[in-house]
Amino acid sequence: MSYGLSFAPLAPLWALALLAVAAVALTGLLIWRRRRGAVLRGLALAALLFALSGPSLVEEQREPLRDVVAVVLDRSASQNFENRAAQTENAKKALEASLQKLGNVDVKVIEAGDAPDGEGTRLFTALDNGLADLPAERLAGVFMITDGIVHDIPAAPRAKAPMHVLVTGHERERDRRLVLKEAPRYGLIGKDVIFTLQVEESNGPGEPVDVTVKRDGVFVTRVLAKPGRDVKIPVKLEHGGANVLEFDAAALPDELTNINNKAVASVEGVRDHLKVLLVSGEPNPGERAWRNLLKADANVDLVHFTILRPPEKIDGTPVRELALIAFPTAELFGQKINEFDLILFDRYSNMGLLPPIYFDNIVNYVRRGGAFAIVAGPNFSRGDGLFYTPIGRLSPARPTGQIFEAPFRPALSEVGGRHPVTRGLPGAAQKPPAWSEWFRQEQSEVLRGAAVLQGANDAPLLVLSREGKGRVALLLSDQLWLWARGFEGGGPYEELMRRTSHWLMKEPDLEEEVLRGRVAGGDLLIERQTLAAQAGPVHVIAPSGQESELKLEPAEPGLFKGKIARPELGLYRLSQGELSALVPVGPENPLEYRELVSTTEKLRTLAEATGGSSRRIGQAGADTVKIPRLVALSDSPSYAGADFVAIRRTGASVARGMSLTPLAVGLAGLLALLGLVVGAWAWEGRGRGRVLSKK
Repeated sequence: MSYGLSFAPLAPLWALALLAVAAVALTGLLIWRRRRGAVLRGLALAALLFALSGPSLVEEQREPLRDVVAVVLDRSASQNFENRAAQTENAKKALEASLQKLGNVDVKVIEAGDAPDGEGTRLFTALDNGLADLPAERLAGVFMITDGIVHDIPAAPRAKAPMHVLVTGHERERDRRLVLKEAPRYGLIGKDVIFTLQVEESNGPGEPVDVTVKRDGVFVTRVLAKPGRDVKIPVKLEHGGANVLEFDAAALPDELTNINNKAVASVEGVRDHLKVLLVSGEPNPGERAWRNLLKADANVDLVHFTILRPPEKIDGTPVRELALIAFPTAELFGQKINEFDLILFDRYSNMGLLPPIYFDNIVNYVRRGGAFAIVAGPNFSRGDGLFYTPIGRLSPARPTGQIFEAPFRPALSEVGGRHPVTRGLPGAAQKPPAWSEWFRQEQSEVLRGAAVLQGANDAPLLVLSREGKGRVALLLSDQLWLWARGFEGGGPYEELMRRTSHWLMKEPDLEEEVLRGRVAGGDLLIERQTLAAQAGPVHVIAPSGQESELKLEPAEPGLFKGKIARPELGLYRLSQGELSALVPVGPENPLEYRELVSTTEKLRTLAEATGGSSRRIGQAGADTVKIPRLVALSDSPSYAGADFVAIRRTGASVARGMSLTPLAVGLAGLLALLGLVVGAWAWEGRGRGRVLSKK
């Protein structure tokens, strides 16, 4: 129970202030003139002002509140190593039991894990959120059970309560970690990109360490790195899109974990400029469609030659005198052939311009990884056609010698409906497709690869195949220009040519047999592109090493998808048969794994600033913990000693009732005021009587 005063003035404050000034002045004048009863007159005026202020005696009935102690449990990934998780759980139970023995204490357990954005352990953020609805005066103490690796440590204490840090783990922990200090986000395909990394050790020998480098899971090189020193490693990018680089330092004997011996970087491979060689046979409407498409892309360097003399024309004019400029065959097909990203022959006939050795160069160029496309005209199967040159060894289809010349409508084949080059082409879903007709097609038999478009009598129209490390596309008609001209509504010629060109140049998104993953909406989405009718389960290895099988569901023809909700942070490894993929989730090198050795030092300064302490409770190889003696103290400069820790008794309470007793109203107030007035009058009158008697 507590008491106090409250006021409810009966007059405006300015009026009371004027009366107070007048009363003080009058009393002061009387005292200066040494008038009898001056003090009593002043007291009477003060009593009058006191009465006008409406005083009341306030009596509060208060109920004491229980002290609240926050216990913050570190559930981050670094707490899963060795015995830390068990030590945390045992420390929690022992601490709760000790706090209950103190009495008048409520325990609030707050669990904190890894930050969702991969920014490490956020214990203080969790503490602030957990105590948001608790008045600060009720907090008696904070206990943090952690390995000491915290990434949101404030500069100063946020509460007056003592904070005690109880550290799991043990003092002799060893760990080696690989830090990727510099990693480019983009690089040119076929060029080296430079990575800078450093090996760091805790309680390690400090000897040089082998660092293995892999690109997309395939070994690239191995370097020797001395702990504490930067090492630069050049790696060549092999393809466009994401190139996933892994750096792996050899494990340290008896170290906590080798999960942070690895570093991952994803580098986007881009092409500086695409160099395309377009060789057209006799002038035809189709060459303009290809030329316009290639010239529309500012990233394409196009070299285009057209053979102006038709093959049936025979005269004695030397070939070199027929061209407006000399056809640099030796330079293009000998010296610089490997500089081109794509070679396209459009209705080309063998007219003796290219010796067989240059055709052999093209074959070798493709087998070493080049891209080659053929648009077959009516001369493809003749004696002077490309098929009967060494180029025929690259052709994925054999011409029958027959040419179909009648209206037909191109359509997707069964395989073409699943192939990423043709799947989902605009208008393909309709039966028949909403495309205009063509009027000529080279009849052929597929030798290898996939016929993704079919034409007259369901004969192959567009065949895609792989040859060695390279790729070949064969279009068995020269009528694509009809779509480009918009004949009868045309067709998706730009999209078809663009996809075909990008597939030839190994665009990752157009691979027909591929396993990939990506993070979207906080989930790991896994996709399997295949030309088969079904796709089996995917073998998944999580960053923690846990293995599982994920069943995929059909999403589109040839595309199957699966999802892993709330995946771990780190590098996931996916595999299905001979296919594999690496998928970084969250930051490529999470902050949580950069430091794993437990420590009492990171939080010591902050804990001691509150009067608390930071100390170890765990032992090597044991789940048991040693909790210091727990006591309760009133306000004290220190709440910790060599063998004890303490909470602060807050003395917090809450008002349950209140009563008001007016002090200047009723008979008592009136009598007090009259008594002072009468006393002042009597004292002054007595003084006057003495003066008269003397006279």
